Parts: sequence; structure tokens; C-alpha cells
Amino acid sequence: MLSKEFTFELNNKVEIPILGLGTWRLSGEVAVQAVLWAIEEGYRLIDTAALYGNEKKIGEAITQSPIPREELFITTKVWDSDHGYKKTLKAFDRSLKKLDLEYIDLYLIHWPATSKRNETWKALEKIYEEGRAKAIGVSNYTIRHLKELLEVSEVVPAVNQVEFSPFLYQQDLLEFCRSKNIYLEAYSPLTKGKKLDNPALTQMAEKYNKSPAQIMLRWAIQHEVIVIPKSGSKQHLKENIDLFDFEIANEDMNTLDGLDKNYRTVTDPATYD
Repeated sequence: MLSKEFTFELNNKVEIPILGLGTWRLSGEVAVQAVLWAIEEGYRLIDTAALYGNEKKIGEAITQSPIPREELFITTKVWDSDHGYKKTLKAFDRSLKKLDLEYIDLYLIHWPATSKRNETWKALEKIYEEGRAKAIGVSNYTIRHLKELLEVSEVVPAVNQVEFSPFLYQQDLLEFCRSKNIYLEAYSPLTKGKKLDNPALTQMAEKYNKSPAQIMLRWAIQHEVIVIPKSGSKQHLKENIDLFDFEIANEDMNTLDGLDKNYRTVTDPATYD
């Protein structure tokens, strides 16, 4: 049985926790408290981004935490307006300073938003070569974007962070990433709460004596997808990590796979750029 300390080994041998805390729209002291509560509950992966405007507060929480820095896995991302080689290097330095860290565990291109995305990737490769990021990857990349990147990259992305849930089961993307040794990481794995009352999901939750949220997160993990549900609630943080005392049976996994309706809570990356 998996445990909350379980990790996946990325394509460069770096270990990433299978579950973490997303921090989109967590700000101020709420962000600090959420991170501290999460760490207390056993979370070790904390995900932020320049766009979120909370890197400074995430950094404060990391400093306040009794857990040693090397036991935490911190992700941040370069935003669209900073695409380009030199601008990305400067953006990384800003993020590092705000987080008050000497290195980032995972640095991502937030969106494949501009024609400079491959230039941006070259900057990430330099950051990685210098050891200032332990791993580099992308976010919101479709198969088309990944194929384009792989033609010019020297380093294969370790992670592709995308929206992923039973209602947006991106099986083709998942299989493509697996074939290239890229881990998929799911943001909005709980559909921002929009589908928690789905009848098939609530019936499944009753069967396993778990919440619909726990069923959705466990489903993703059993597909070998990293999950980063966001919450500022201590109760939800506790619930979201309580996934390791049960396993969803194969036939029920198939039922959950069948809930796919291409349901998105954010913009489709295929049309974003």
C-alpha cells in the first residue's frame, strides 16, 4: 500500500512526492498558514508560481517550518510575460529571492503561451545545468507542444503539469508523457469542487467510506499522476492527504475513467496560444 511519504522518481533520478499542496489564490497570512498546516499533516511538495503573487509568503512559511529545507519539494513557474532567454533568467532570480531559497526543486514554464517558449526552455536548461533547479518541466503543454519542445531540447522535461481529473481524463496525453518518461502532474484534480456531487462519484465514495474528493485524488494517484489539490482549510488539507489506507478496484477505476467529459475549469491550452 502506498504511503503519504511515497515518491515517484523523475527522469533525472530526483524524487518527487506523489501529493502536494497547490497554492493558486492563497495569499497573505492565509497562504503562510495553509503551507504550515500542510507540512504539519505530512505534505512535502508545495507548488506556487510567479503569477500567484504569493512566493514571498510561501517562502516565509518554509522558513518558519521545523522541517529541513532539503526534505521539502518546492515548485514555481515562469509566467507568460517573462518568456525569452534573458527575461526567464531574471524571472527565476526574482522567484528565488522572493522564496528566500538557494535552489528550486522544480521550475516550470507555466504556459506554452508565446513564440519564445523554446527560447524560454533554453533558459531553464541553463538554470538546471547550474544546479539552481533540481528538475525542470512544463505546464499546460499539449502533445503538440511537447513534440515541438522535444525536437529542440537537450533536457527532456521531467514533469508536465496540466488540469486532470476523472472528468478531464487526458488519456492520450498521459500515455504520450509516459512514453517520453515525463510525469503528469494534476492541478485542479478536484474540478474546483464543481463535480463533487456527481452521483457516480458519491456512490463510489459511499462504497469505500471516503469523500468524493478522496476518491478523485486516489484515482489520479493510481494512474501514477502527481496531485496538487489546493486548500486553505485545515480540515480539507487533512482529508486530501488521507488517501493511503484504501485502493480503488480495477472495475471502479474503469467506471471513474468513464466519467470523462472533457470538462475544464481553466482555458484549454490547445487554444490558449
